[in-house]
Amino acid sequence: MQLAASLLEKYSKAGPRYTSYPTAPYFTEAFGEKEWLEEIKQTQDKGRDLSLYVHIPFCDTLCYYCGCNMVATKKYGRATEYLDYLFQEIDRVAALTNPGRVARQLHWGGGTPTYLHPDDIRRLFAHIASRFTIAADAETGCEVDPRELSREHVKALKESGFNRISLGVQDLDDTVQRAVNRVQPESLIREVYGWMREEGFDSVNMDLMVGLPHQTVETYRETLDKIIDMGPDRLAVFNYAHVPWMKKHQKLIVESDLPSLQVRLALQQLILDKLGAAGYVYIGMDHFAKPDDEIVQAQQSKTLYRNFQGYTTHKNCDIYAFGASSISQTEDVFVQNVKKLSDYYRLVGEGRLPTERGLRVTNEDKLRRDAITRIMCDLELDKALFGRAWGIDFDSYFADALAELKEMEADGLVALSPEKVTVTQPGRFFLRNIAMPFDAYLKQQSAEKPRFSKTL
Repeated sequence: MQLAASLLEKYSKAGPRYTSYPTAPYFTEAFGEKEWLEEIKQTQDKGRDLSLYVHIPFCDTLCYYCGCNMVATKKYGRATEYLDYLFQEIDRVAALTNPGRVARQLHWGGGTPTYLHPDDIRRLFAHIASRFTIAADAETGCEVDPRELSREHVKALKESGFNRISLGVQDLDDTVQRAVNRVQPESLIREVYGWMREEGFDSVNMDLMVGLPHQTVETYRETLDKIIDMGPDRLAVFNYAHVPWMKKHQKLIVESDLPSLQVRLALQQLILDKLGAAGYVYIGMDHFAKPDDEIVQAQQSKTLYRNFQGYTTHKNCDIYAFGASSISQTEDVFVQNVKKLSDYYRLVGEGRLPTERGLRVTNEDKLRRDAITRIMCDLELDKALFGRAWGIDFDSYFADALAELKEMEADGLVALSPEKVTVTQPGRFFLRNIAMPFDAYLKQQSAEKPRFSKTL
């Protein structure tokens, strides 16, 4: 797949990642704990399964590129204090949950979940399993930082019941690692990866990042060659989002060290070429997987879905998310917890759910969410099928979106026919741009428009 530099430059603009629609900046404090409690109670007998998410915000050191809600600390007592409150929050939601509901998916993110000591990993997993029914074949994943990781951590994850690991690598070049304060030699990555394979994990994903300081085509080619040699099942190659107005610590990155647009474009082409030649299928939105991976098969069978945990094969699940800043979701509602630990502790300590803001979606939101999800996951929209499902005439309803897509069709990103909107092979690289014409919120005029990262 060849990417024209002119197109990459043209479409590199601010836009959402669409892990939700409406996107998180449109959540409001008018939706709070009272509304979330009512939603939990009213949705227990809808027949939907559960997806459980736990946010562990702690890290040993600060990575300068980080865009997550995290706390860098060497004081482990902060983690044990956090777990005390986390257990209380889990207990409150579990007490409201129909015991017949089954968790099909469990994911721990951060921060760094493996900041926790091995015994605390076991303790937290056991606590969740004692409060919720986790399916025997549930997809259970955990994000892992190779630094400070021991073989005992990997054993604790496996013994607890995790079957998927997402290993944070970013780049194997020493100069790049030092520039972003994340030093982890290739030998360490290989050792940790070996532990995961030896312990029998079903799936290992590696997270890489492109657009970091000092990255060049030559150095990144070496990184990709080494990663391909290790053979992870999936790869997520994220674009570094430089948003120092949102993440103040990113000011520690020297902007003049960031690769130029021309170099970034060459890096993107390199990624597509190298991973494609190695047999990885490009799902879209930075994600690659081996051909026999279930997310590739789900995309082919049009059962792939997208939520706050990225691409998933578990569509019809309510997400119950625990911990500071985590986001829960039902068919009709999004709700986010408070971000500050002090606020989280205060609210949980008062016997409350630590909600900060949320949103009840309208039917119009659901309709557009479905259109955006189909673009992101199926890589096509069947107009007649979609129109029947939602009781609309597709061409009339989305006349403005189709008009915007005409230019993208001229640029070879989509194919527009009387029957379908189809993402082309090059268009997979521009999914955020292709989805944006269906986003009604982006068209609203307001003085306080949210600022998104660049799409490319």
